[in-house]
Amino acid sequence: MDHGEKYTGDVAVGGPAATRELPGLRITKVAVGPHDNNAYLLRCTVTGDTLLIDAAAEPDRLLEARGDGLLLSVVTTHQHSDHWQALEAVVGVTGPTVIAHPLDAPGLPIPVTETVEDGDVIEFGEAQVTVIHLHGHTPGSIALLYDPGRQEPHLFTGDSLFPGGPGNTHGNPRDFTSLMNDLESKIFGVLPDTTWVYPGHGKDTTLGIERPHVGEWRARGW
Repeated sequence: MDHGEKYTGDVAVGGPAATRELPGLRITKVAVGPHDNNAYLLRCTVTGDTLLIDAAAEPDRLLEARGDGLLLSVVTTHQHSDHWQALEAVVGVTGPTVIAHPLDAPGLPIPVTETVEDGDVIEFGEAQVTVIHLHGHTPGSIALLYDPGRQEPHLFTGDSLFPGGPGNTHGNPRDFTSLMNDLESKIFGVLPDTTWVYPGHGKDTTLGIERPHVGEWRARGW
């Protein structure tokens, strides 16, 4: 459950971060940069160890949002440049592990120190997230699943899933089919409606809100 002011996930560039308190984990969502990117700081509330998802822009804001937590890792969900504009600066200050899928790692501005595949687990303190490879928006796009076994998983989807549909596959029918197949088999096929979705841009959603429309997405082709 959330504590204090209710989390909605509505953030704006230049505005305050949104913080969500879960058992063992604090999620901080920050909107940054000219493309209105979401960056997420996941902090183990037992140890303070922190993981950053997408160092998209405004490194000073990201480091401020980190607070006094030790930044262990920065995960880049995919290779598109709007998701890593602050990566080099953040890494230069804090020296965390730089993580991405091997198919997208060459597109990052600095060397990746650890690559992850589908099903791998990334640990930070006593918390952990599981990697889900979703091929389509880019070859190496990944989502990260925090699921402490309390029937309310939390899913960070990068640009692979948004409110209202899958990520942009740039008119490529093969990539669209691949992304839809992965979303249906690895996300909608195994996770409950209560799963909260944190996308790479814009507002949050849940799988329960999106599930009735999956067939419509297939039919329209985007």
